[in-house]
Amino acid sequence: MIRKEDALRYHSEGRKGKIEVASTKPCITQRDLSMAYTPGVAEPCREIHKNVDKVYEYTAKGNLVAVVSNGTAVLGLGDIGPEAGKPVMEGKGVLFKRFADIDVFDIELATKDPDEIIQTVKLLEPTFGGINLEDIKAPECFYIEEKLIEMMDIPVFHDDQHGTAIISGAALLNALELQNKKIDEVKVVFSGAGAAGIACANLYISLGVKKENLYLVDSKGLVYKGRTAGMNPYKERLANGDAPASLADVMKGADVFAGVSVANLVTKDMVKTMADRPIIMAMANPDPEISYPDAISVRDDIIMATGRSDYPNQVNNVLGFPFIFRGALDVQARAINMEMKKAAVKALADLAKEDVPDSVIRAYSGETIHFGKDYIIPKPFDPRVLTWEALAVAKAAVESGVARREIKNWDDYRYELESRLGRSNEIMRPVINHAKKLKKRLVFPEGEEVQILRATQILLDEDIAQPILIGNENKIRALAEENDLIIKGAQIVDVDKFERLDEYAMEMFKLRQRKGMTLSACNRQLIHYPNTLGVMMVKMGDADAMLSGVNHYYPEVIRPALQILEVEKENKIVAGLYAMILKNEVIFFADTTVNIDPSAETLAQTAILSADEIKRLFNVEPKIAMLSYSNFGSARYPSSIKVSEATRLVKEKRPDLEIDGEMQVDIALDVELRERNYSFSDLKGRANLLIFPNLDSGNIAYKLMARLGGAEAIGPILIGLEKSVHVLQRHSDVDTIVRMSAIACVDAD
Repeated sequence: MIRKEDALRYHSEGRKGKIEVASTKPCITQRDLSMAYTPGVAEPCREIHKNVDKVYEYTAKGNLVAVVSNGTAVLGLGDIGPEAGKPVMEGKGVLFKRFADIDVFDIELATKDPDEIIQTVKLLEPTFGGINLEDIKAPECFYIEEKLIEMMDIPVFHDDQHGTAIISGAALLNALELQNKKIDEVKVVFSGAGAAGIACANLYISLGVKKENLYLVDSKGLVYKGRTAGMNPYKERLANGDAPASLADVMKGADVFAGVSVANLVTKDMVKTMADRPIIMAMANPDPEISYPDAISVRDDIIMATGRSDYPNQVNNVLGFPFIFRGALDVQARAINMEMKKAAVKALADLAKEDVPDSVIRAYSGETIHFGKDYIIPKPFDPRVLTWEALAVAKAAVESGVARREIKNWDDYRYELESRLGRSNEIMRPVINHAKKLKKRLVFPEGEEVQILRATQILLDEDIAQPILIGNENKIRALAEENDLIIKGAQIVDVDKFERLDEYAMEMFKLRQRKGMTLSACNRQLIHYPNTLGVMMVKMGDADAMLSGVNHYYPEVIRPALQILEVEKENKIVAGLYAMILKNEVIFFADTTVNIDPSAETLAQTAILSADEIKRLFNVEPKIAMLSYSNFGSARYPSSIKVSEATRLVKEKRPDLEIDGEMQVDIALDVELRERNYSFSDLKGRANLLIFPNLDSGNIAYKLMARLGGAEAIGPILIGLEKSVHVLQRHSDVDTIVRMSAIACVDAD
């Protein structure tokens, strides 16, 4: 559930909106400035003046798309105007960047005159590599797109039309195969004759549906030959039949129903009248023409798709437009033609038949996914969509003659696509979905902190964990109400009302009686130190995991954990691990928070524990670099000798791990440099797990990466304890708390 307050906060907190422009070249020295602007900028200007196609080589045009709208048909909001539509266009830009690494300028036009829109967009052609028309109402959108395609020498694509058509087209092909039906024999009925409906109909016909077997129904009934009310040239082309008819009438005997209209138009009785083994694609959002439960309750031979993510076969436009533009831009296409659209359809349909990798299965709650009635199109977060679809679109553009640039080696192009979006973009999704499946009890000692309450709301809404809040119940509820938070479902543990306090105190006394603690001291700690109570809840089995630190310093959280919980016997140490998420990769740092001056044995065990943790939590195959200021004995001092000895111990204990050291960090990360100078190294490829020689270096490094290097730091992940207790950075934001909550829950499994 998305709450109004959360949505408004998301768009307004920090830097306003959702996008920014960032420089891709250094701009630090006077020379940098001279290169970026004057006099250096004159050279590419001269080259482009001599050959205008050089604009793709010397500027960002080739990776820049304009998302253009006048706000006349925004989502389910209708005609709300260009300013009100701007958040949607920014969001479209975010999706372009997130899924296909395409940059976007959103352009909102204050006009409803189609010719003004056409003229304005045409004048923008020198700036952009492609135009994505968005949320422009029908029938004007058809005219605008047709004219711009005629006039412009870059791709123009109205996603409201073709996005739904392409994704549902792939679903149609696979559903027909599973239902053992031929595309040129099926009767197809559309509910909705707007932009999406007409585009879907035209694409289905190009895929093989016979025009005489396809029926459009709009708010006035069947679009038939000779009808005058509510008609336009685009409907006229698809008119079928010669008399009025209702949706219920037309659906009788239909093999395929495609809904791109409004909710609840289709009844169970109407579904019953369809042909054997029917296909229903009820794509109205947020609620379909008929709900998934209603449809499958009356037919057990049905294949159904909707626009929703909580049911099988989600028709989601994000499977289309980013990758179609990616392929088109990469070959500098002059247009997006029917051949490219059909290539996208076929790529998506074919990908759904491939074995689904574990990473995708984990991202979707770990349930088995395979081609069949509940999986006829790929999942939106399947990273393979980029390589399959963009490559297919690029090939179709070259083969159909609309590409300016030819790709000589398609294998190299596939690698280039894979390199655009690294695993960092997916690192947390499998963890969160795993946590959803586990539904662990997560205790927050800082239950009276607003940030914790906001995170609790999300954990409950998304079903990630069962939160337990420690604090004064009246204060927590008042704070929740004050911030418009509904935390029903969270357990509140008020120390003043906690019935098991004496039992907890006695158990803690047994653990600490020979370490200077009296029974009364244990009782006082439980009452006055919520972190102690939280750790004891985990110890006593009343919680599965604990997370704290928003308003406590690190030692205040970790000390009771180390006093009460045992270190796992085979590990013997506790350490802190950070995931540093960069644009194209994730690198893990350890130890960053616990061991000040570790011995060789402690370093070795830190490496082993960290390697096992990143493989278990994040499914990352560890490549371990043991860091020092020395390279393989180049400086023989106690600290470098210690790292060398730690490396030897790991290789001895765990020969299955890929590890080497001691080495400097540039040797760990620069493969070419390492292979040129130290070809004997056992470490192959770029290291992704860096083990630091002491706490000073580890702590400094991760904070430098976070503050200066632009890395997103997730952690610290505490490793080595018998139970799942983790520490937040002070003043962590809500997103960080939610991510760490998921990690704590999975760690508790």
